[in-house]
Amino acid sequence: MTMRTRKFYDFNLHAAPECKNSAEELAEIASGYGYAGLAITNHTPRQSHPPQTPSTPPTPRITDHARVRIYSGIEIIAKNPHHLRQIVRKHRAKVCVLSVHGGNEKINRAALESPLVDILAHPGERLNQVLMRFASENRVAIEFNLDSIIKLRGRERVKALAIFRHNLKLARKYDAPMLLTSNAQSIYDLRAPREMIALASVFGMSEEEGTSALSVVPEEILRRRSDNRIMDGVEVVSR
Repeated sequence: MTMRTRKFYDFNLHAAPECKNSAEELAEIASGYGYAGLAITNHTPRQSHPPQTPSTPPTPRITDHARVRIYSGIEIIAKNPHHLRQIVRKHRAKVCVLSVHGGNEKINRAALESPLVDILAHPGERLNQVLMRFASENRVAIEFNLDSIIKLRGRERVKALAIFRHNLKLARKYDAPMLLTSNAQSIYDLRAPREMIALASVFGMSEEEGTSALSVVPEEILRRRSDNRIMDGVEVVSR
């Protein structure tokens, strides 16, 4: 696998109305970097939002782009595993890419146990062997969010790198899917694939692993969520 033969994807971007830039503006910059596709994964509201809209994310306006495919997505923020399962069921059929915003063991486990989830974003902790087995069995991608390396400083950056190194080691051991993302919240947060792969080397990811995390794993997610997919290895090829 080489850089020249792959299509690259960033599956963690945030667009208007959650952030300033539109999906089309993000796609325009991404096209110059050589991306084939993006997923706009605006968050579901946090606890402080009005109770009458507990799980409706700010929906970006998305239109076609000439060179970059824009996929619908969501990043779910849940208060507990039961709440998470409710929101996942509500949104699964509506989006191509479904991420869960992790950060504690209970939410991380609930996300990794569910084959309806595509990505565990921001795990926020060292995942253990049990959780990584779930990730491998259910093909839930473990996200390595590179803005942690870029934006954090001091002890927080050292802590983030230690978590990345640990999770990378376990993901290799259990053959869990790994995903590199920018978590871009503006056009200035986007990074070219080659730069993303170089940044991932800081915590030990090889060039081959980084290339796979930006190409093979996103394509696997898209295949799994294809309207033509019936089950693993079985797809409708004509109607």
